[in-house]
This record gives sequence, structure tokens and C-alpha cells, in this order.
Amino acid sequence: MHVVVGSGSIGTAIASSLAESGVAVRIVTRSGGGPKHPLITRVAADASDTAAFRRAAAGAEVIYNCVNPPYHAWPTDWPPIASALLAAAIENDAVLAITGNLYGYGPVDRPMTEDMPLAARTVKGRVRARMWEEALAAPVRTFEVRASDYIGPRYTVIEMALPALRAGKTAWLPASVDVPHTYTYTGDVARTMIALAGDRRAWGSAWHVPSPPPMTGRELLTRVAEIGGMPAPRLRTYPRAAVRAAALFDKFTKEFLEVRYQHDRPFVLDSSRVSAVFGLTATPVDEAIRAVLRLSEVAVEVHQ
Repeated sequence: MHVVVGSGSIGTAIASSLAESGVAVRIVTRSGGGPKHPLITRVAADASDTAAFRRAAAGAEVIYNCVNPPYHAWPTDWPPIASALLAAAIENDAVLAITGNLYGYGPVDRPMTEDMPLAARTVKGRVRARMWEEALAAPVRTFEVRASDYIGPRYTVIEMALPALRAGKTAWLPASVDVPHTYTYTGDVARTMIALAGDRRAWGSAWHVPSPPPMTGRELLTRVAEIGGMPAPRLRTYPRAAVRAAALFDKFTKEFLEVRYQHDRPFVLDSSRVSAVFGLTATPVDEAIRAVLRLSEVAVEVHQ
């Protein structure tokens, strides 16, 4: 029994992939939602409630932390969730697989590698660093996979720009689209999580998800438009003053300001270690984009 917590793009991909390979999955969300499959049991439970989650995770061999609290609520929402998942992993002697990100490194001036210190001074960066430090200190088999900004259908630069691209209009974005940046395909995050969960060489370490060479946001969105048969993108960046003004009223924009440094200069992920140890490689960018566009078309149809 593998327990997946969260039904976003990563949690859904992990649960679906495991079930399709014949593994029994229990997916835990507040609503009891998630993908449908004969081998997937959907459970409604609050992951921040230790007692409730212990019941939901009973018998787990692996617990995948794919939770994504609201951006502005990380300092309050993450600690009880992380604590509950950690307690359940210890109780079941389960592997705790953590979906991570790069916030803990803080501003950097070279490609990020797993041996870099978690030196962030931002609120969100310290929250993520503390979660990992507490997991490492606990008597549990654990690992964390860290990805950069997603090539995916939700909460990504593609999602922000896609409506305008499809309409042939100018897409306005909150940060530069002309700085080299690593983008990680959500499918590769799921694949890495599953592969490392069953390999003891992964336990006790952080690993970077296989990611393609860095590209600018403009290059990424140009490929999206070309592959999707859309007009060449017209991209504009909101002035800093406009973003700061919007932050007075919008919680997401306010939180984005704290990590805008990731888009002001090259933000590059080195994923060579996971490739050397486990033989994992990144999905080609065009293939990843095609998968994302298929998912976004399905989402539009469902919404309509």
C-alpha cells in the first residue's frame, strides 16, 4: 500500500502511475478527490490532523508528500502537515518521499547542486529547509526530490500565459522572460519520486529531478505556441511598481515578491547527480509540452 497525500499534478501523476503498474494506492485529500482507478482508494482526511492522518495512512509502505498549501499560508500550514506525515511514516516504518523545491537555497550565483547549503533567509525558504532538517533528524527512511518551476498544467508560467496565447493576445507576466531558467516537467517529478522510493541509495539525501538545459521563459512559451499551433507569443512584463501595487491586494503576488530573485538572474538547476546514480533523464521539452497541452485541453473541456 502506497499512500499519496495531495491530488495536484504531482500527486495525481504518482497515484495514476503506481496504479497502472499494479500497486495499490490510497490517495488522501481534504475533499476525498483524486484520480479514479480500481487500485486507487480515495480517502478524505486532513493531513494536518495527526490522529486523522495516522488512520488514513495505516499500513503504508511509502508515504508521498505531494501537498501544496496556499502560498501565503506556508508558515502556518506546513509545520503541522509535515509533522503528521513524519509521525505516520515512523509509526508504519514507511519510506517518506518528499516533493521539494529550490527555495531553501536562497539567491545563488552558480548552478544549484544538492550539496549546497540551505542558506535561504526568506520565510518560505526557511519553512522548506526546516521541514527537511526535521525529517533527516527523525528515525525514518526519507528523501526529498527538488524541482525548479514546473512545465505543467497548474501554477506555472504556461498556465499564466496560455489563455492569452490561445486568443492571440499579449500575455502579461510578473517577472522577466529573458533570463535563463531551469524548468522541470511535472511528469519527471512523479517518475523520480516513484523510482527513488524503492531504492535505498536514495534514502537520507536530497536529489534534483532530471531537468532539461535552462531556457528563457520566452523560449519556453515560443515552443508552447509553436507546438500548440498558436500565433507567435507577444509577451510583456509588468513593471516592478505595478507588481508591488498588486501585492497590496493579492496574496499570491505578495508572496511572489519574496522569491522574485529567482527570475532576475540565471536560475539553473544541476540534475547530473540523479542521472549518474539512477540513470534517470529529463523528458524532452517538446514531449513535455505536448503532454501539458493535452491536459490543459481536457481541463478546458471539463470546465465548459
